[in-house]
Amino acid sequence: MFDRVIIIVMDSVGIGELPDAHLYGDEGANTLGHIYRDVEGFSLPTLEKLGIGDIQGTRYIGKSSAPIGCFGRAAEKSKGKDTITGHWEITGIILDMPFPTYPNGFPEELIRRFEKLVGRRVLGNKAASGTQIIEELGAAHMETGYPIVYTSADSVFQIAAHEEIVPVEDLYGMCEAARELLTGEHRVARVIARPFVGKPGEFIRTARRRDYSVEPPAATLLDHAVEQGYSVTAVGKIYDIFAGRGISRHVHTGSNRDGMEKTMDYINENGKGIIFTNLVDFDMKYGHRNNTEGYGAALREFDSWLSGLLDCLKEKDLLIITADHGCDPTTESTDHSREYVPILAYGKMLRRGVDIGTRESFADIGATAAQALGIKGLGVGNSFLDSIV
Repeated sequence: MFDRVIIIVMDSVGIGELPDAHLYGDEGANTLGHIYRDVEGFSLPTLEKLGIGDIQGTRYIGKSSAPIGCFGRAAEKSKGKDTITGHWEITGIILDMPFPTYPNGFPEELIRRFEKLVGRRVLGNKAASGTQIIEELGAAHMETGYPIVYTSADSVFQIAAHEEIVPVEDLYGMCEAARELLTGEHRVARVIARPFVGKPGEFIRTARRRDYSVEPPAATLLDHAVEQGYSVTAVGKIYDIFAGRGISRHVHTGSNRDGMEKTMDYINENGKGIIFTNLVDFDMKYGHRNNTEGYGAALREFDSWLSGLLDCLKEKDLLIITADHGCDPTTESTDHSREYVPILAYGKMLRRGVDIGTRESFADIGATAAQALGIKGLGVGNSFLDSIV
């Protein structure tokens, strides 16, 4: 029925706490709603026209009298609230156990093994904000050459190093060593290379970040698509999230704007398959730094770009806009939040103004994409395609 499905993940743009949010310390979280509430004069005309404010349970968001899109929300069925868990669930993987986290830093025995592997001591080994820890330890790192190891509330093993002290390729090598080390009970979701430049007081993280993710434990929508002859194009950190599996071609991006431009380039091509984009700035630059105004500005930029994208869609394109978790910048926490995610669907062959309600799992998105393209074998999630075509 369709030639292409374009899935755009607005990283961390949740729309209200899940019923089990209290188990994660996220009572009251509402990423998008609170941005509307706290940023004066805030609106997102294109998303509102698609129906984002008409989604069940949303607060503060502007509604449309006649939405041109189909709209709803999805609950996360997996345990956790991280990027990999959210993206994997979209493509058909439900996790019964969350990835391990280390609020007090990694076990000393594990750090000693890592130091032996890379031939250097490390600095840090604690949970911290990425920008704050390089300000705290950047000077010592430049004096000693020791990499900075840290984590967060997410399941991540992050290694920061100055590009003039540790060449980026060497940093990537350290991350690859860590990825091989972190197995079994210490199988963290991601090892992340965090290169930076500058001098004390003026350090800046560069766009040469790289994520080393665990492989999905079963076949995803992307695996099935490639096996059945469809092209899967990954924009942003999608390639890293899926450890390169089920992807025909990919491009890393340096910003939301870069990701939007690359996505538009691919949409302007012809072909059949999936374009899967992650726009990370909402989460990385603004959510984790509790920068509500910056988050709002990034959303406005996306909304303006989205208006042009709708006009570029081809007859047999299906566009799905969603998120992978929340990261409410208005709370004291700088961590992800356990929230519903929006689902907005639009295409020239779709009905207008259909409320698909509250979906039990993010996997309904993948099931819908599979049905739209005729991809077989997914077996997880309930498609909503029949109700919107």
